[in-house]
Amino acid sequence: MSWYRIDQNDNLILTLYIQPGARHTEPAGLHGNALKIRLSASPIEGRANKALLKFLAERFQVPLCQVSIKQGEHSRRKIVEILHPAVAPQALLAERSS
Repeated sequence: MSWYRIDQNDNLILTLYIQPGARHTEPAGLHGNALKIRLSASPIEGRANKALLKFLAERFQVPLCQVSIKQGEHSRRKIVEILHPAVAPQALLAERSS
């Protein structure tokens, strides 16, 4: 799948497309070569970025300090790194279908 990759240090790199201001925070399927995530937080004052990092930390069962935005902090399209995730990336897509 092209929306994620695992680097040489077993860190997960995600390509995401973010839709802030949604009714619920949830994965919404693929958007081109990115995984679309709907966020209930607004994009004002970095709230959506904070909500995204918290959502990903919870889903991948890592501390918040192990999740960071590498590119696209002020964009809908983001590259996020998760250090040593405890859960496989496919779990986000499986969550959508349940």
